[in-house]
Amino acid sequence: MESLTGRLLVATPALRDPNFERTVVLVVAHEEGGALGVVLNRATEVQVADVLGGWGALAGEPPVVFEGGPVQPEAAICLARTRPGVEDLAGFNRVSGAVGTVDLSGDPDLLVAGVVGVRVFAGYAGWSPGQLEREIESGSWFVFDALPSDAFAPRPDDLWQMVLRRQGGLMAAVAHYPADPTQN
Repeated sequence: MESLTGRLLVATPALRDPNFERTVVLVVAHEEGGALGVVLNRATEVQVADVLGGWGALAGEPPVVFEGGPVQPEAAICLARTRPGVEDLAGFNRVSGAVGTVDLSGDPDLLVAGVVGVRVFAGYAGWSPGQLEREIESGSWFVFDALPSDAFAPRPDDLWQMVLRRQGGLMAAVAHYPADPTQN
C-alpha cells in the first residue's frame, strides 16, 4: 500500500471502538514501521493558552486542546497551517500541502508571520506495521484526501459528517447513518 501520510481516515459506522467511533484522523506519518495520526474531531474544554502559554495566541477556533488519540495522552502534537507562499519555516515539518507539524519547544512568536493557525493534540493514534492496512481492509476506515482546512475545522464535531457528505453518492448517505441504528 502506498503511504497514507496526509490523508484522512474516516471511521466507518462499523468501527465501534470508543477510541475511534465517528472520528476523522489525519495521518501524520505512514511508513514501513507503522503509522501515526491525530483525531481531528475530539475537542476538550482545556484552553491551549492555559497549558502552553504563548501558543494559545496562534490556536484557531476553538482554541482548545484536542484528544489526538489514546496513545501517550501526556504527549502533545501540534499541527500548523502555513500562509500562502510560505515554503520554509523553522520548526515546521510538512505533512501535506500547507499542513505540517510544529515543534512546541520553539518560540511561537517566530511562527506568527508564517502560519494561519495551530491546533494542539494530546496523544495520538498509532498503528504497528501492517495494522492500519488490515483495519482498512476489514472495513473499519474509509480513506479520503484531506483538505488543508480539515485539521482546523471551526466546528470539529461536524467534521465526520462534513467529510462524508463532500464525497457525494453513497458516501454522502453514510453521513446520515445514526449513531445507534437500533434507535432508528
